[in-house]
Amino acid sequence: MPIQLVALDLDGTLLNHRGEISERNRNAIDRVRESGVHVAVVTGRRFRDSRPIALELGLDVPLIAHNGALTKHARTLETVAVLPLPLAAARDALRIGREAGADALLSDDYDGLGLLVFDHLSGENSAVHKYVAWARRIHGDEEGVETVRQVESLETYMDHEPVHLAFSGRCTQMDKLSELLQDRLRDRVKILCTKYLVQDFSLLDVVNPSASKGAGVAAAAAELDIAPADILAIGDNYNDLEMLLLAGTGVVMANAPLELRQTSGLYPTASNDDDGVALAIERFVLGQ
Repeated sequence: MPIQLVALDLDGTLLNHRGEISERNRNAIDRVRESGVHVAVVTGRRFRDSRPIALELGLDVPLIAHNGALTKHARTLETVAVLPLPLAAARDALRIGREAGADALLSDDYDGLGLLVFDHLSGENSAVHKYVAWARRIHGDEEGVETVRQVESLETYMDHEPVHLAFSGRCTQMDKLSELLQDRLRDRVKILCTKYLVQDFSLLDVVNPSASKGAGVAAAAAELDIAPADILAIGDNYNDLEMLLLAGTGVVMANAPLELRQTSGLYPTASNDDDGVALAIERFVLGQ
């Protein structure tokens, strides 16, 4: 069977280093959709931050956000599936992260557009300060203040199940924290890592143990009656791996970490600045 569903990661994959969709990538998406192939955005981003892109592309498949913890229609805001982080596990993860000196961000409000909540951020973690500023800026001054919320204490704020908890910092620090969380929480949570080696910055997402991009894509494919063998998935980071291995055709960007590019069974494409998504779509879907 030909490819019937294309699952696309955003940052480092569909988007170039400026956060833009190139004309060639956009044209490739338009062409496959015109031929009847479904296209889904599958991202570690929060729903609110990825929704504008799904709306811009006019996608009809629900947006799979928060690394698969929330699947929701971009236009109607109808929630298809949500896998919140159990409260007891979230509290334990927050305590462990605090002990390790990591900066914590909480994603909340899965019924609405979403909230990003934090209490304090260390001065040396410039990347997370830039992320918080970006999250406010992309939604405008008034909406940004409402949707990126600083509270006195996350421990006090968190009296209900969040969508997910995230920690950030230098790669070595986050590798150690990932091992610590895995060792102490085991199957109570799932730890998903996104690394940006050039910036020496890692993001650890602590999610429901059943959540992953792979699970989100599988659910979307089942709703469309599409077999995994008929899926093309494209990604660039460790949190994409389950999705890439689920798909009949998994493609890794040239800007992905070497370990990911060397994973058996996955195909290479060009970088996110060299239209890697379009090249993969043209090769595996359009037959060029």
